[in-house]
Amino acid sequence: MKYGLVMEGGAMRGLFTAGVTDVLMENGIEFDSAVGVSAGACFGCNYKSRQRGRAIRYNLRFCRDSRYCSVRSLLLTGNMFGAEFCYHTIPDKLDLFDYDAFTDNPMDFFLVATDVETGKPVYFRMKKADRNELEWMRASASMPFVSRIVRINGRKLLDGGISDSIPLGFMECQGCKKNVVILTQPRNYVKKPGKINSAMKLLYRKYPDFVNACKSRHKMYNEELEYIRSAEAAGRAFVIAPPEKLPIGHVEHDPDKLLEIYRRGRKTALLQLDALLNFMNRQPHSSES
Repeated sequence: MKYGLVMEGGAMRGLFTAGVTDVLMENGIEFDSAVGVSAGACFGCNYKSRQRGRAIRYNLRFCRDSRYCSVRSLLLTGNMFGAEFCYHTIPDKLDLFDYDAFTDNPMDFFLVATDVETGKPVYFRMKKADRNELEWMRASASMPFVSRIVRINGRKLLDGGISDSIPLGFMECQGCKKNVVILTQPRNYVKKPGKINSAMKLLYRKYPDFVNACKSRHKMYNEELEYIRSAEAAGRAFVIAPPEKLPIGHVEHDPDKLLEIYRRGRKTALLQLDALLNFMNRQPHSSES
């Protein structure tokens, strides 16, 4: 039996996921494969490198640093989340990412980006998290309007959540018969149509398929939620979701609010831990909280 982990994005809502995954690591829960979308990839990569607490640590440390996320960074670089600072300076110098542990961990780690020219999802397997592979991670988390298009190997890429927000189907195609799905919206959430204004049409006028993907994103998202519910009912999926809407936006500079979202993730995971262990046919590893 192969087990998979699916991590939704949602920018700073992703700290809910970080709280959940830290609890899973504390209890020795491992997976054969994992896939992250946007923030789910950026924070979820610490699962493969086995660095419990790292995601919340560097977010608290740098949330007020203009190099990390700011309008200033957007104006100067074209990216609200600073590309060089977030994806290279932090992991290489300021809060070290364990590249060796990431490479040595046999768990497959995938991320999702959206091909701007086709509007379709692109799935990439990260093996060693080197500079080129981290560009794929940046692409997965590059939100339209506030990010430059990321160009890799002839592809033009942006936020993976636009084309495949919760890739349970992809994980099943990888042979994972049972999957843990971490959502960053409540179970009863219904995504409404987004506003596709003239500015978006103008900015991405060369990419009509991408604009169409943005237009239909709510349909894709709601259909994926329905699929997840059916998989859960059939015993193929175990869902961990916030019990109510998380009080945080895409960008947040208040460390107390970030810590609160992380703690909600931990609390939710601890409440479901016994049921999760039963789903995965595992025995309790520790009682740390």
